[in-house]
Amino acid sequence: MQWLALRVDDHEEVGRALVLLAQPSIEGIHLYSGNGVNMWDLFQGGYTLVQAAGGLVLDEQGRLLAMRRLGKWDLPKGKVDHGEGIPEAALREVREECGMVELELLRPLTSTWHTYTHKGSHFLKRTDWFVMRANSSDALIPEHAEGIEEVRWLNATEVERMRAETYTSLLPLLRMWETLPERQVH
Repeated sequence: MQWLALRVDDHEEVGRALVLLAQPSIEGIHLYSGNGVNMWDLFQGGYTLVQAAGGLVLDEQGRLLAMRRLGKWDLPKGKVDHGEGIPEAALREVREECGMVELELLRPLTSTWHTYTHKGSHFLKRTDWFVMRANSSDALIPEHAEGIEEVRWLNATEVERMRAETYTSLLPLLRMWETLPERQVH
């Protein structure tokens, strides 16, 4: 795995650079501009910004709530509705996607960013993540209308297997889950 450093001076060059991230040998890319352009403005200029929120949800045993969507393991998250607060959206999305009833937001965790294309349009999604606690006795009900096939509590061994079948943007969250103080069983 390697990191690349690339000079980009317009949005099309940024797009070509990001295509390189699909190569398995590329771990990341540092982009810079030599013409004084603000890199963030250059990068986000070709995307529609989407605000999302989600949960790293633990049960009383410290297991992780995960779901299978479109053939990959994923974590519950979704778009923030107009006028909705980000923490409220995170709770709503977990409830809707996984059927949770007893759900407590413990604290903010981190934010992740990723890009995607849908129906020919390009999107830049920021997801704000929260640590949550749920009751494992609640029935898990996948939201089939959202392409969710299965919802399960995963132990450490299962989370390790999940890494091979999930999105790259979720890998840092799985590493964070490993060290959460909230995982400690009381």
